[in-house]
Amino acid sequence: MDLFLVNVLSGLTYGMLLFLMASGLSIVFGLMRIINLAHGSFFLFGSYVAYAMVSRGMNFWLALIITIVIVMILAFVVERFLISRFHGNEASQVLLTIGLIFIIGDVSLWLWGGDFLSIPVPAIFDFSFAIGSSSFPIYRLFVIAIGVLCTILLWYFETKTKVGMIVRAGVDDMEMVGALGFNIKAIFLSVFLFGAALAALGGVLSGPILGMYPKMEFEILVNSLVIVLIGGLGSWKGAFLGAILIGLVDSFGKIYLPDVASLLIFAVMVLVLIFKPTGLFGRVES
Repeated sequence: MDLFLVNVLSGLTYGMLLFLMASGLSIVFGLMRIINLAHGSFFLFGSYVAYAMVSRGMNFWLALIITIVIVMILAFVVERFLISRFHGNEASQVLLTIGLIFIIGDVSLWLWGGDFLSIPVPAIFDFSFAIGSSSFPIYRLFVIAIGVLCTILLWYFETKTKVGMIVRAGVDDMEMVGALGFNIKAIFLSVFLFGAALAALGGVLSGPILGMYPKMEFEILVNSLVIVLIGGLGSWKGAFLGAILIGLVDSFGKIYLPDVASLLIFAVMVLVLIFKPTGLFGRVES
């Protein structure tokens, strides 16, 4: 029972990190119809930037804030000067963002090398608590709490604020939102930067758990895309449930079925799409 509970908490921790990545990816696609495969690079680049600052003695929390700002600036440049030129052209978006993956990845490799790196756990959370005969790091509980908090904030933003209602309406019919006089470009940019901020937050929080290494962005991106497909395009609620499901499947798969653990994630995706082709919270577009 102790091991079971530890695995559940480990799965939830990984799931929350994936949720921070996948929710932004899903919202950006749902509103902007942008296939941003470079979203995983925002996640990994955020980890490396935070590592660079923390390794030079900067406070973890200050590094977290600065990293989010830096990644948002990078996302602003990418959206304004590159992606905005290809709205409605999915093939060009895919090619462009694949190119960005390699560019950002190679810059990270040039700056920080190819060794495995890790951010130290913040001192305030650098201890564990007992679960029977096992123990579990309190920092991972903090990550779970951050994921839940972000979920609550997303719910409040979507249902209780005017901006959230505009964004929700934009997911359904962006042309009508524009016809009503709202600034579509500003909405696009804000949502894109918000998604990048979530990815950066996930990247920094994952530093003490997953570490950083070359090509990690592909692993994070693939799992996030699986979550988006399971949850339904444009749905943060679907991303949340999908992330929990994939996190638990990954955690228990590595313990009980290590030889096929990586395949189980895709098996879950296939099963969901067989019975619900639009994903758990996806809808058929007219």
